[in-house]
Amino acid sequence: MVDWFKLNQIIQPNKLQTTYIMKNEFEKRLKQLEEAYYQLINKPNEIAGLGNGVFDRYKNPVLTAAHTPLFWRYDVNPSTNPYLMERFGINAAFNAGAIKFNDKYVMVVRVEGTDRKSFFAVAESADGISNFTFWEYPIDMPETDEPDTNVYDMRLTAHEDGWIYGLFCTERRDPEAPAYDQSMAVAACGIARTKDLIKWERLPDLVTKSPQQRNVVLHPEFVNGLYALYTRPQDGFISAGKGGGIGFGFTESMEKAVVDLETIIDNKNYHTVYEAKNGQGPTPIKTDKGWLHLAHGVRNTAAGLRYVLYLFMTDLHDLTKVLYKPAGYFLAPEGAERVGDVSNVVFCNGWIKDDDGTVYIYYASSDTRMHVATSTVNKLVDYVMNTPADGLRSALSVKSIYRIIDGNKSQLK
Repeated sequence: MVDWFKLNQIIQPNKLQTTYIMKNEFEKRLKQLEEAYYQLINKPNEIAGLGNGVFDRYKNPVLTAAHTPLFWRYDVNPSTNPYLMERFGINAAFNAGAIKFNDKYVMVVRVEGTDRKSFFAVAESADGISNFTFWEYPIDMPETDEPDTNVYDMRLTAHEDGWIYGLFCTERRDPEAPAYDQSMAVAACGIARTKDLIKWERLPDLVTKSPQQRNVVLHPEFVNGLYALYTRPQDGFISAGKGGGIGFGFTESMEKAVVDLETIIDNKNYHTVYEAKNGQGPTPIKTDKGWLHLAHGVRNTAAGLRYVLYLFMTDLHDLTKVLYKPAGYFLAPEGAERVGDVSNVVFCNGWIKDDDGTVYIYYASSDTRMHVATSTVNKLVDYVMNTPADGLRSALSVKSIYRIIDGNKSQLK
């Protein structure tokens, strides 16, 4: 017969000892996690190398999945999470809109969980290049009557009507997709507005005649009393089809935005960095010479789609008139930037112009992390206006080099 009293006398001390050990291990691991996190978010950043004279890259990414707060990812209650496991996995932090808000450099970041669902979260920095930290809660974005499966890539525009607008991609499964295909989707432009970046008012999705819509950006000023939008019409979720250029159109209201006519102002072109498709990046910057636009271009390679960034300038009064467009890319993935969830990609949907003319360009690499590059309005205008345009033939590229060489030789005489 079992002597339960003696057995209990043996078990209880062992149980207490195990509980004590687990508590110590829990506290030790929590301390290690906290130390690693604070070292990460307090890491200084500095310019990386000489650069190309147009912009400066920085050594460290400004945001990664590891920058998301520990209390988003971990339940720190030892009774419900005794092994201190990560309960909500974060895969990436990328493709952020950007704005100067309350004297802070602020990004509305696309944060992607390990469940492949993206959501928006706000991160801020005092200097724009280091120590970005997330706000306490992610954005609680309202849904429309047709709930989004996924939302991502918000562009922020402080419009002269007094609102801050966030235009983003909303993705839903294609209702015409066969049961065996769970990848077919429809992309549309979601619209929300806010005054404080905390409480957001969701407006109806943008209506256009395009089957799918991505990379939509709101112009910051009224044009003849109308809201102006940069669009990217496309036929399919991935393939642009007949679409793929940067479009432009008007709507009378953002509360029920409808663009009936999209005029292509910058098209894709054979054997260029934007031959497969291209799209507007962040809200354009107004300068004395014209509107500065940062866009992304895509071409297909043996290694898959390659995304780069390029610049162009449009007229101050006729927003459909492209004045200058340098050949090739402005910024492409380099080094470690080329490796990630979707490799060989850079993407930008947020930049900030300071009062002193400094421009902070927030770009993502390989759908994984956020970086910053800095330049000035004067440098970017010089680059756009004085860099040769694409002649679209090898022979004309060589002639551009000849002109530079001959100009340099004349300086030596």
